[in-house]
Amino acid sequence: MKKLLLVSLSLLLAACSTAPTRQFAASDDQVNDLVMYAISLADTPYRYGGNSAAGFDCSGFVDHVYRHALGISLPRTSREISQVGTPIERDELNPGDLVFYNTQHASFSHVGIYVGDGKFVHAPRSGERVRTEEMQLRYWQTRYDGARRILN
Repeated sequence: MKKLLLVSLSLLLAACSTAPTRQFAASDDQVNDLVMYAISLADTPYRYGGNSAAGFDCSGFVDHVYRHALGISLPRTSREISQVGTPIERDELNPGDLVFYNTQHASFSHVGIYVGDGKFVHAPRSGERVRTEEMQLRYWQTRYDGARRILN
């Protein structure tokens, strides 16, 4: 019995330490709704730890948009979110994919939602507001960490 319990516990711990790779199904209309909702939140103020329309930090913004548009809850931090879904190359980006950046001298310290045409929407930093950015800007190009696909 004790051995069975230890085996079960070790399997549970292994499952918890494995990055979730599950993708969620979404129609083109749902992806469009997600992108449009994300863009509609432009000018919402940045608020550290924020995850509501009163103010967002980057990961709170991404989680809020996914929860509101599709009922999908994401982890709390950008680093944790970077472990969800499937990694994709920059040239494979589709609207709704997540893009990650090193903005605080730490990998995957920032996340935004790709909206198409080389642009992403995000909650940048204290004193700023949710906005759309060009990924081709030098600042973002030099800090790009990768992308993940949550929706298939």
